This record gives sequence, C-alpha cells and structure tokens, in this order.
Amino acid sequence: MIQTINNHIAEVQAFSSTNKEEIENFRIKYLGKKGVLNDFFAEFKNVPNDQKKEFGQVINTLKNAAQEKVDSLKEALESSTETKGVYGDLSRPGEVIPLGSRHPISIVKNKIIDIFLRIGFNVSEGPEMEDDWHNFTALNLPEYHPARDMQDTFFIQTNPDVLLRTHTSSVQVRYMENNKPPIRTISPGRVYRNEAISARSHCFFHQVEGLYVDKGVSFADLKQTLQYFTTEMFGKSKIRLRPSYFPFTEPSAEVDVYWGLETDADHRITKGTGWLEIGGCGMVDPNVLKNCGIDPEIYSGFAFGVGIDRIAMLLHQIPDIRMFSENDVRFLEQFKSAL
Repeated sequence: MIQTINNHIAEVQAFSSTNKEEIENFRIKYLGKKGVLNDFFAEFKNVPNDQKKEFGQVINTLKNAAQEKVDSLKEALESSTETKGVYGDLSRPGEVIPLGSRHPISIVKNKIIDIFLRIGFNVSEGPEMEDDWHNFTALNLPEYHPARDMQDTFFIQTNPDVLLRTHTSSVQVRYMENNKPPIRTISPGRVYRNEAISARSHCFFHQVEGLYVDKGVSFADLKQTLQYFTTEMFGKSKIRLRPSYFPFTEPSAEVDVYWGLETDADHRITKGTGWLEIGGCGMVDPNVLKNCGIDPEIYSGFAFGVGIDRIAMLLHQIPDIRMFSENDVRFLEQFKSAL
C-alpha cells in the first residue's frame, strides 16, 4: 500500500499541463471528495498499528504534493492568461490615450514670448538662486538701500550673499554683462518673495521682463512696444503710463490698460475705473548700464515687466492664485484645448 502511494507521489510530481480542464481533472482525482486521497484515508483504519505512522506520513506527503502542484499550475495558467490578454491579441482596438493639458501659466508665458519674438526680442534665462550683485547691487540697489525693503527676500541661511531671485531683472544684468548692444531680450521665469500666501498673492510667482538697449532708444519706443503688446495680448490698444518709482529705471511708470466697463466682471476687476494695472516699466538707469559695462553716454534703453500669474488669472477668470500650484487635475483639465 505504501508503495502504491509512493507511485502516486511520483505521478503527481511528474504531472504538468497548461490546460485548465486537465488541471481541474487532476485536482478532482487527488483532492476531490471521491478522490484518491480520500480512499487512502479510509484505508487507514485497516493498516497494522506498527505501520500507521509511516502510512500517515506518506499520505500527508501525497496530499501536500498534490495541493502544491495544483496551486503552481493554476498560478502559471493565470499569469499566462493575463499576459495573453494584454499583449497576445494584436488585432484588438487600441485604448484611448488621455490627452495631457498645458498649465495656464505655460499657456500665457508662451503667448507673451510669441508676441515679443515677432518684433525681434530673444529669450534669455538665468538661475533662480542668485547672488546679491545680480539681484540688487548691479540694479542700483547698493547694500542698505531702503528700496531693498520693497522686496521681501528669501536669503540662504548658510550664505547671506546668496538668495532666491526676487525678479528676473537679474537675468537682464547677466545678459548685459555677456552681450554688447544692441540688446533686445525678454526674461521669463519664476521669482520668490517672502509674502503671506492668499488668494491674490503667493511666495513664488512668474514674471516676464523685457529689455531693449541701443543708441537713441527713447520713452516713445517704450510706449509703442507696450501698446503693441497689450493689443496683441488683450485686444486692447488704449494704455496709460502713471509715474512711479523703481530703483533701476528713471523715469519709471506703472502700465495700465483700459479694460472697459461692459460687464459686471469688468467693474469688479477694475474696481469701477475701467483701467487695469498690468506691470511696470521705465528707462534703464545710467548707473545700471555702467554696472554692466555699457557706456550710458552712448547707449540708452528701456525695461518693463509683467506678471504672468496675474495675466493668466485675468484671461481665464481664475479667482485664486493658489490654484496654479495645487496640481488639482480637475482644474488643469480645463485647459486641454489651449495651445
């Protein structure tokens, strides 16, 4: 009897199949209610007492071998079926690949870049972690200058001379140091300021700043450039320049575009005036040109800057600036059709 069981163990170990029906028949043969194992267990009572221990061990060996064999064959079969289902049928219809979407900040930035590329500006970029010279001193903001307080700065604790740039004007300084006039460039990028986060402000945001340096550049050139930009960007050609102060430009001005008062939204975003501030501008201060190795007696220039986040909020009627950085898929999917 023990030899018969050993023969079954050998048969179990030798069995192999990739057919689901054959595997099920094998399971029933050994592990079913009327299977071989049940017959051997029923025979246990007739085995002499001195052989029962050995007989029981051999039956358990057969049972474990049969169960392991069934489990391994089923697992292999399921794995094979899954692979075939995914890769085997090459004639099946393709699955629809979800389309990605552009971030509204990228949409507006690319549109601004495209507008200025059409009138001869190139794009320059620089590091977000800057030194004091490029972010402040070269821009007519020497150490302890009170105007530095206009920009709450993130300084690197281990090195007080290193900081997160507060504007992309630092890129313009680097560009003027490495290029001779005529210079016509825009500098888009992310900037950082230590401000309280709310629906209207954030500790990081995005700017595009422009710079034009050449012989005979005037304030009239600046105004015409800004008028072209507002017409192309918003479809609004009426602008005004209000006197202001920036350390790196003189004279300086705030740029307003006439948005109109046709809807309730127009009244809300312009506070009932019809005018909307979009950025700042001015003629490059001679000290800045001198700091960058450009002779202010020969060359003059203008600079301007606009906030990408603010324009994106305006164009897409986004009420909260924090939505740009929360990565909410429901919000981002709204911009799938935008280029």
